[in-house]
Amino acid sequence: MDYIKVEGHSNLKRDPQTNAIINDNMKEYNEYMKRKQLKSKEIDRIQNIEDDLDRIKDDMSELKTLLRILIDGPRQN
Repeated sequence: MDYIKVEGHSNLKRDPQTNAIINDNMKEYNEYMKRKQLKSKEIDRIQNIEDDLDRIKDDMSELKTLLRILIDGPRQN
C-alpha cells in the first residue's frame, strides 16, 4: 500500500483508503505505549487506594457502632 507523506512531518504518512494518519517512527510509538501503560497502572493504583479507603470507612463505622454498644449497653426499645 502506498502512503502519502504528510507535509512538514517526516515520520507521518496518510493512508489514502482510510484517510488515517500513521506515525512510522517506532521509537515514538514505543514511548507512547510505555506512557499509556504507566497511565493505566496509575489509574489502577488510584482505584485500589479508593477501594481500600472505602473499606476503611466501613470498618471505622462498624467499630464506632460497636464501641457505642459497649459504652452505652444495648439499646432498650
